[in-house]
Amino acid sequence: MTKPEIIGSMRSTYTRAVCMLCEEKSIDYTLTEVGLGAPALRAVHPFGKMPVLRHGDLALFESAAIAGYLDRSFGGAKLFPAEPRGAALTEQWVSFVNTVVDRSFIRTYLYAYIATSDGKADRAAIDRVMPEVRAQLAVLDKAVAKTGHLVDDIFTYADINLLVILDPLKLAPEGAQALADASNVDAYVARHAMRASFVRTAPPPGPPRRVQPAS
Repeated sequence: MTKPEIIGSMRSTYTRAVCMLCEEKSIDYTLTEVGLGAPALRAVHPFGKMPVLRHGDLALFESAAIAGYLDRSFGGAKLFPAEPRGAALTEQWVSFVNTVVDRSFIRTYLYAYIATSDGKADRAAIDRVMPEVRAQLAVLDKAVAKTGHLVDDIFTYADINLLVILDPLKLAPEGAQALADASNVDAYVARHAMRASFVRTAPPPGPPRRVQPAS
């Protein structure tokens, strides 16, 4: 089968999530590292967001669509459950993280550290968003308390999609403290951070760059 090409940056949480799925399933894939808005992205995504996938004659954007396609197309562990309950819960948590958690944790909180023109943290934005960050962590803390997974007792793409967003939260002090205070989520991250797929997709060291907007 033709090798899938994932185009994006491992510094993007959503690119990392797709790559992590490939690692979990032992898919032989190529990651083409590009910056946000690169021509290779715009050739597939109408607004140049990442990641995008090229696989044979298929060009695909939106990370959840890419992940679902790869999960169905290749062997290995199924990360999108087939039965209705597991499928619905996986979709629920992926949607919640992508539409609610990502906006607060990454696009507001962490951006307040890295996206200012003068290089200084936007303290007002941080103070405004931290109650939301803590409230959302409380929801997640309850969700993983029983089994250490979002969907019953199985590792799914919902977990991958959340882990890659929780991981950078600890890079800034308020996020690190909020994560430590959510004991079940903190243990959840520590447990799954030992997965080979998580380790192999770790972003390169160095200061963060503004490549996070993704799909």
